[in-house]
Amino acid sequence: DQSSNGQASDIDRPLFLPTDATVTEFGDAIIRSDTRPYYGGGWKIDWGIRLVEFVELTPGGPPRDGIPSIDRPRFFSAAEALASAKASAPVIQFELNGDVRAYPLDILIWHEIVNDIVGGVPVAVTYCPLCNSAIAYDRRVNGTTFEFGVSGLLRKSDLVMYDRNTESLWQQIGGKAIVGSMVGARLTPLAALIVSLGQFAESFPNGLVMSRDTGFNAPYGQLPSAYVGYDTDNTPFLFKGDSDNRLDATLRVVAFEAGGEPVAYPFSLLEGVGAFNDVRGGEELVIFWVAGTQSALDRSDLAESREVGSTGVFRRALNGQTLSFAPIPNDSGVTVIDAQTGSGWNIFGKAVEGELAGSELEAVIHGNHFWFSWSAFEPNVTLITIASSP
Repeated sequence: DQSSNGQASDIDRPLFLPTDATVTEFGDAIIRSDTRPYYGGGWKIDWGIRLVEFVELTPGGPPRDGIPSIDRPRFFSAAEALASAKASAPVIQFELNGDVRAYPLDILIWHEIVNDIVGGVPVAVTYCPLCNSAIAYDRRVNGTTFEFGVSGLLRKSDLVMYDRNTESLWQQIGGKAIVGSMVGARLTPLAALIVSLGQFAESFPNGLVMSRDTGFNAPYGQLPSAYVGYDTDNTPFLFKGDSDNRLDATLRVVAFEAGGEPVAYPFSLLEGVGAFNDVRGGEELVIFWVAGTQSALDRSDLAESREVGSTGVFRRALNGQTLSFAPIPNDSGVTVIDAQTGSGWNIFGKAVEGELAGSELEAVIHGNHFWFSWSAFEPNVTLITIASSP
């Protein structure tokens, strides 16, 4: 920790937790001190309460809001989007209360946060290119709606957000407030998938796609030079921490918690099986993998990037029956079939053919993170291989 000449807060911000609290409800120890970090100038944050040491936070280059969030996104139809972009272009698919939207990664890579209202709910759709982590959150905490921006800080190479209400800092992976008066709060995650624009348009023809008409002059479709080839060079940017050498650092994994157990499935495993039936944390699950989605962190011209595929994670129980799945090779939009009824299912966990057509599996919130980032935040993660699958 270092002192700084930053200005003290001139706004009275209520604490989320009592002043005598020593741990959060999640078991995180609270640090209280009067020191400030060297990068703390100009902030009106309460630096005196935090979950992390200041040395864990690293300025990432651009200052606060140097990477601007999108706060008034505009949308157009999926058909219009397909007319101007490749079907394999990666997007974040997000659905809430029947409102289905896609957020292209070639836009989000320049902004990282979209403050939106979907299905009547204020949400933040976030993407950290350094960790390949696409996560959506409900922006409400105890009845207050928060608006988020990019702090300019990183922790374990992951995006650190800040809220414009209290200027508290929030970790993107996990959604916890880690510094400031909101320490103890945690955002509610919502299911979001990285899929291709074509998959989105086929499954949701009435869905909306975020437009490049953002109000900012960014070279959408082009990758910032620092990210060209990033997902294959195995060198995380500004990463501080121990590396888990069980996998290459920037190998994609399907990462989530099952029954409180953090798990990870390498894409290299899933590509070989298409549908991985498993039981983790007492839950019967299936992980789908399907080809056709490009990397957002490969070529300078994103349209030329290689394909890495997309994934979905779902609970296998449906109407009192546990289904098991296997892939089928065709181009009809069906990814897998279930062994019990022979119904065909797509990457979104929707039955599109057969006896169960119209049914939906319950989604499990997951991410397609880089291995280094998930293992850094979940050091006790169970890495799944064919040999370890029941």
